[in-house]
Amino acid sequence: MAGFFKRLMPRRFRRDGLTIPAIRLHGAIMAGGGQFRPILNLATVAPLLDKAFSIKDAPAVAISINSPGGSPVQSRLIYQRIRDLAEEKKKRVLIFVEDVAASGGYMIALAGDEIIADPTSIVGSIGVVSGGFGFPELLKKIGVERRVYTAGENKVVLDPFQPEKERDVEFLKSLQLEIHDTFIQMVKTRRGSLLADHPDIFSGLFWTGRRGQELGLVDALGDMRGEVKRRYGAKTRLELIQPARSLFGRRQPGAAVSAAIAAPLAASAAAGLAEALEERALWARYGL
Repeated sequence: MAGFFKRLMPRRFRRDGLTIPAIRLHGAIMAGGGQFRPILNLATVAPLLDKAFSIKDAPAVAISINSPGGSPVQSRLIYQRIRDLAEEKKKRVLIFVEDVAASGGYMIALAGDEIIADPTSIVGSIGVVSGGFGFPELLKKIGVERRVYTAGENKVVLDPFQPEKERDVEFLKSLQLEIHDTFIQMVKTRRGSLLADHPDIFSGLFWTGRRGQELGLVDALGDMRGEVKRRYGAKTRLELIQPARSLFGRRQPGAAVSAAIAAPLAASAAAGLAEALEERALWARYGL
């Protein structure tokens, strides 16, 4: 009878082994996102972090990262929330890299007390990138005249429909250098003397997990399940912390869409396509 009631209890309350909460942070890091295409940002990640760190008996929180990067602001906000909770709840943070933790993904990984990667993972890319397209010649060919009226001479900096200006590019690069310096200082603060004396560490290059360990970007090679059991015992379990699902969160198949919401949905789909292309470009940088 005792065994029956024991099985009814949540696993983390059973006495036959530790339970370590685990979170999967997978995807590009962007401020947007939605119900049908979740991405990483503080708003989507914070509830998972709060829940994981609230498990009192757990000595650590395991976080799996698989991200090519994205928004430096959201990356740093997620990093800071993890560190704040780790210090507040007195828990160790173990970061596990799957396919890639690059750029903003690696910035989040810095929140770990230890970073463990697969030998074939991609890590690093400590740099800042901005990209876009210019269309001034295309407008001429199709007979379109660009008309812009501003109050403030710099309100159209880097306008893709006007010829590129050298001072605009210099201004953008100055912003990139500031963000890059912040990233570098984070790496130095968190990795410290572990970093190898290598000229390309902060150049934006990226490496395999094995090479990343040699450079001091990664502490060890391994996987979440094996590493957790090795540290805390064979009976240790991982409890995956997942987003709550709404009972009415999904539209039933065959339901009609009224004209009142058709236009917003179309606009949302167009925006989602643009974000999807941007996300695909981020993954493509690492051959994924």
